Amino acid sequence: MTDSDHRPRVLISNRQSMPVDEAALAELASACLVGEGFADSELSVSFVTADEIADLHVRYMDEEGPTDVLSFPLDGEEDEDGVRILGDVVIAPDVAVTNNAADPAAELRLLLVHGILHLLGHDHDEEDERAEMWARQERYSGIRMP
Repeated sequence: MTDSDHRPRVLISNRQSMPVDEAALAELASACLVGEGFADSELSVSFVTADEIADLHVRYMDEEGPTDVLSFPLDGEEDEDGVRILGDVVIAPDVAVTNNAADPAAELRLLLVHGILHLLGHDHDEEDERAEMWARQERYSGIRMP
């Protein structure tokens, strides 16, 4: 196998109008997955409108209103090529920009990594979990959480 055989597949779907650097975010997703030991994996990333994420938020989380990022893990089964299918990260850039209007690109990096880490089983409900997850987010996104 060559090195290119050990790169995650990152599938991007952009269904909204705000400018997004898809190539840079796909590369960040790939680097995060490789760093977390998931080189032979596939990830779907969707950039959606506030209306679309609000619909997903109420349908799957039973919470009203739009949110900035949602993660939908799959069972992680391998496809016919031995690639582990991780799931979907859904981001609403127009909601994300309200979190960090001064640097929306940084916010998108943070949300993408945050969503990926949730797919990989990380959480931030407890203080020790949060500290570990925030450290990982900062390592990959370059963004420090307060």
